[in-house]
Amino acid sequence: MRVSVRELKSHLSKYLHLVKTSGEPVIVTSRDTAMAQLSAVPDAKASDRQQLAQEGVIRWNGKKPKGGRSRPKIKDGSAAARVIEDRR
Repeated sequence: MRVSVRELKSHLSKYLHLVKTSGEPVIVTSRDTAMAQLSAVPDAKASDRQQLAQEGVIRWNGKKPKGGRSRPKIKDGSAAARVIEDRR
């Protein structure tokens, strides 16, 4: 799809949505000369997670992750006291 700079500026959200949903790049033109291309960014996070799962680094059963089994123990006072001490 080709679109002029003026049209793109006027309807940017529309064209960004089209690129995201269809995956088709949008060629931006100025005086009928191509000057830029808008294209969707692949979901790198999902592919990284899939690769880590295949390597056995992470496991996921498809459910919401649970929190840690036990809370960390804070020695010598409360957590608030530690925060205040660190800020000094």
